[in-house]
Amino acid sequence: MRRLLALAATSGLLLSAGVPLPVSAQGADQDLIKRGEYLVTAGDCVACHTGPSGKRLAGNYVLNTPIGKIRTPNLTPDDETGLGKWSEADFVKAMHEGIDNEGHYLYPAFPFAWYTKITTDDVKAIWAYLRSLEPVKEARKDSEIPFPFNIRTALITWRTAFFTAGEWKPDPNATPEVNRGAYLVEGLGHCGMCHNENKIVGNSSLAGKLGGGVIDGWYAPNITPDGHQGIGAWSDDQVVTYLRTGAAPGNLPGVAAGPMRQTVEESLSKMTDADLKAMVAYLRTYQAKQTYKVKDLQAFDTTGAPGAGVYLSYCSSCHQPDGQGVKGAIPALAGNTSVQSEGPETTLRVIYGGLGAQSGYAPMTAIGQGMTDQQVADVTDYIRNSWGNKAPVLKGGVAAAARAATSTMLAGNAPCAEIEQADVAKAVAESGAAEQLRDLKPEDFIPRIDALLPGIRSALPEGRDDDIVNGLTTAYCKAAKSGGDSGKIAWHTAIGSFSNLVYSQLKHPEKQASNMPASPQTGPKPN
Repeated sequence: MRRLLALAATSGLLLSAGVPLPVSAQGADQDLIKRGEYLVTAGDCVACHTGPSGKRLAGNYVLNTPIGKIRTPNLTPDDETGLGKWSEADFVKAMHEGIDNEGHYLYPAFPFAWYTKITTDDVKAIWAYLRSLEPVKEARKDSEIPFPFNIRTALITWRTAFFTAGEWKPDPNATPEVNRGAYLVEGLGHCGMCHNENKIVGNSSLAGKLGGGVIDGWYAPNITPDGHQGIGAWSDDQVVTYLRTGAAPGNLPGVAAGPMRQTVEESLSKMTDADLKAMVAYLRTYQAKQTYKVKDLQAFDTTGAPGAGVYLSYCSSCHQPDGQGVKGAIPALAGNTSVQSEGPETTLRVIYGGLGAQSGYAPMTAIGQGMTDQQVADVTDYIRNSWGNKAPVLKGGVAAAARAATSTMLAGNAPCAEIEQADVAKAVAESGAAEQLRDLKPEDFIPRIDALLPGIRSALPEGRDDDIVNGLTTAYCKAAKSGGDSGKIAWHTAIGSFSNLVYSQLKHPEKQASNMPASPQTGPKPN
């Protein structure tokens, strides 16, 4: 429920629990600041205001919108480059009316069509939290918006057609829980920014609300109560668990990927159970919608489909011939509502870009990097229409477009990631991984991993297997890029094999010798 493409331009960043507030906040209302901290958590505001410099909330993150590239502003209270000269009233006006402190219209890339619903008291709490942060001096770089969209006065047309200011009002006929969920989904969380089917940037009320739609090359799925494409077949516990962890028991949801995974990590996982349950309660009241009619889909011959052979060669060793996956280790494809979304974009992006370890599930090799676009298209159609699944077949060059849009460390077409958790980074560094993984050949993966894991595990508390897998994979990437040797194995297979072997050794160290892949093409079995 995150607006990947065109999101917040005036939200905040989370402070880790237990971190003391800056000196500038010591005399402020600590309760108000704490409430503001939670509100910006619920709004998932961090993603769009930390740019390439890595300075939190200092802006310059690039939003790739339909009208051009918009760089986000600095939200720290710096007088020259941030919000230091703004007043509380200026901030409330920006949130509720989409007008900045100098009277300029804000682009609807900033979701004020949703934020207008946030109560004034909550906006003031957000403002108090932003004012409590340390100022960072970082000037906003110019956006790249072509004429006529760079003329802000032209935005009056959009505002007249699509924007209605006004705080959210509770439904007197709804329960307090449903009203709380509505406030979060329709206002603070601005879920429709990604999940609305029909989009004009920043419009919160077009037809197709929450029915699913493409956002910056990913597909945000249907989250209405439809039983096939939406969450109608999920239990409440499954939906809540998915929002909290990015995965859920059973075969229905699979795992969160792309922007939704980031939303889970940065926002939803930090919200209270009561608020997550309230969001689910509200979504249950929504009218079920379908973005396509199952009865209208063309017949798909899974037996003679070219994707059947591709699946057997590249996918079945992990996801199993029947598409059921491995419980707790490999997500099922059969019955997976994300796989059966109207748009195949997320499925394609995962095939091409892989996935890190998450919620106890094994990492996925960027297997599509070793396949042709036609093979990827064929196998995508196959998994979307096998084992009882039903979904539209791919059209045109959508697979090739997804390959061009996918850039990840696992695919080998993006820089190595950084280990974000300080304790994991420290444990990996102190293990000597940088040297141990340098010049490492695939045949030496297992003994080298075996030498590294005990020290790393002892330095971290239980339950950090995902972080260890992803942290060591990052360390391998950096070591290999600076002088490693994967032999004749393609990069996506080498790093995928390494990552899966770390996972396998953590889960089943007694089986490690049997987990080495028989062929470098398909990668190792995680179990």
